[in-house]
Amino acid sequence: QVQLVESGGGLAQPGGSLRLSCAASAFTFSRYAMTWVRQAPGKGLDWVSGIRNDGSETYYADSVKGRFTISRDNAKNTLYLQMNSLKPEDTALYYCARQLRWGSYDYWSQGSQVTVSS
Repeated sequence: QVQLVESGGGLAQPGGSLRLSCAASAFTFSRYAMTWVRQAPGKGLDWVSGIRNDGSETYYADSVKGRFTISRDNAKNTLYLQMNSLKPEDTALYYCARQLRWGSYDYWSQGSQVTVSS
């Protein structure tokens, strides 16, 4: 059964850093583009970042460009999101998802809470 298991969320101060990891299992990870999506309290889903199956191209929402870095290790079946210069507005539940095509996702992680507060 396909699983995406996240780790690494938590509390950070404004300007701080956190790294999210998403461990994939039961599918050929290297064949799929992957994405990070977040949901702030009381708001809808917000696409954050995506990466091609081989890691050759990455994509970012304007709100995180220059601060977040998406990467993957296909040998370890793991997706990462390095989040630097965190802002209070980055507070959200973060999900990784397997991408079928642009904007279409079929499997999701359980979500990790990221809270940015002083």
